[in-house]
Amino acid sequence: MTIHKLKVGSFAICVLLAILSPSAALAGEVKVMISGWFAPAYRELGPQYEEETGDTLVTIWGPAAGTALNAIPVRLARGEWADVLIVVGYALDDQINAGNVVPGSKVDLARSPIGVAVREGAPKPDISSADALRRTLLEAKSIVYPDSANGVYIGEELFARLGIEGRVKSKSRMVPAERVATVVANGEAELGLQQVVELLPVKGVAVVGSLPAELQRYTVFSGGIAATARNPAGAEALLRYLSSPEAAPAIARSGLEPLATAPAN
Repeated sequence: MTIHKLKVGSFAICVLLAILSPSAALAGEVKVMISGWFAPAYRELGPQYEEETGDTLVTIWGPAAGTALNAIPVRLARGEWADVLIVVGYALDDQINAGNVVPGSKVDLARSPIGVAVREGAPKPDISSADALRRTLLEAKSIVYPDSANGVYIGEELFARLGIEGRVKSKSRMVPAERVATVVANGEAELGLQQVVELLPVKGVAVVGSLPAELQRYTVFSGGIAATARNPAGAEALLRYLSSPEAAPAIARSGLEPLATAPAN
């Protein structure tokens, strides 16, 4: 019996159909609501996925939280539907708890490390170990970091763990409006600390590397199948593709670290 003759009555049946006959089950559109810094990788991988599967991705962009009219939680609350949500991991957990994402469908796609940037052409300092990072921060004339959860970690925890909070306080600051990389590119600060994926797109800076593993604070981006999904089989297949080794190179090029969990179809 072909798939179009089957009456799909539940999410589990849709997923089973996707596994048994992907090309038939996935024909059509997959509506994606997405937010955050997985976007650069998604923009590269989306057309590849469409070419390989014949599906069309309909993409809706908006903040992962907040009360703006285009914020994903607000869209869902007013009855908009989606097949897939791709947002920062904790925001996806909130949507699972709110009943907007199918429990058990969450897939961690990539993680974003904090890195260090200098002005383009400047010598790249050593940040290869905790001791090396400590020396680099102490020797820097000025340091900037973002007005975000990562910035709070840098200013309140990272410096303390390195035992230098008092010694860098007068020369370090949180940047509330501009991008950290822009401040460094303009020569207003010597070192910038922020997620690598946010540093890479800015011209005029060079990314030195990521913080040492023992001092790293990752931001994870995840995807899940919406409770309102009209094409749950296509949604499951898209998440499988985005978390596959085939997608890993594009994710790495964007400045994220891939979390490949399954072979590509």
